[in-house]
Amino acid sequence: MAATTGAVTTARETAESAGAEKLAPRRRRTGSVLLGVLAWIVGIGFFFPILWMVLTAFKQEADAYTTPPSLFFTPTLAQFEEVFGAGIGPYLLNSLFATVVSTLLVLALAIPAAFALSLRPVRKTKDVLFFFISTKMLPVVAAIVPIYVLVNYIGMLDNIWTLVILYTAMNLPIAVWMMRSFLLEVPRELLEAASMDGASLSRTLREVVLPVVSPGIAATALICVIFAWNEFFFAVTLTAARAATVPVFLVGFITSEGLYFAKLCAAATVCALPVIIAGWIAQNKLVQGLSFGAVK
Repeated sequence: MAATTGAVTTARETAESAGAEKLAPRRRRTGSVLLGVLAWIVGIGFFFPILWMVLTAFKQEADAYTTPPSLFFTPTLAQFEEVFGAGIGPYLLNSLFATVVSTLLVLALAIPAAFALSLRPVRKTKDVLFFFISTKMLPVVAAIVPIYVLVNYIGMLDNIWTLVILYTAMNLPIAVWMMRSFLLEVPRELLEAASMDGASLSRTLREVVLPVVSPGIAATALICVIFAWNEFFFAVTLTAARAATVPVFLVGFITSEGLYFAKLCAAATVCALPVIIAGWIAQNKLVQGLSFGAVK
């Protein structure tokens, strides 16, 4: 009798474990589906303002101010024609020049500095890193008066090179920290092998290290491009007519007569395209870079 009861209990436990094993994959699939749906909802939530900006750019001003907002309208390119007719070209060129040149300067300075702080560490590395990041703790508004006085004294107001220098200084600390994270992931064996082959330090950095961390360089460059392209405070304070950038151009659509919402959306769409294109071109490198150690 006891043996029969034990056999029944064992069979019941076996059946329950088998049922649990069958339910486990279903639960995992359900959890994956729910996470996927949540990710799509969050993604759409972040993308919706951009989509609404693009749609509004193709509306007339009257349609842009309707309440509730009109989802069905007759598309028009009139706003884009007025944006280009307002002379957006020089502003785009100024932003492009300041962004590209400052990003190249940042990479040229940040990569050797990060190399020294990671693969060839110096004394008091943590103090050096803290000094770099501490420069980002000072609000820009607290430093704008001495910067303005200095720039005015040396005759560099409304000069695109002033923005290049300031954008380089603005992005350099972040670039050093990001590149150091990437360089810490480089196997030390590669450096030892290059040293045994007689490669100099510059050749090791150029031919061994840089190809390995190229995804990190792309990610760092894209971050610097976004920050420099979107910077407004320095541009609106230190430039006027010759060196003004696209954020300054966008402010021109806010007048005493009101906000030209459709024109502003059209101008913002045009101004956002270069960064979107740069991100699309570098998307593969960017994904590799983010998984390579930049967000550790």
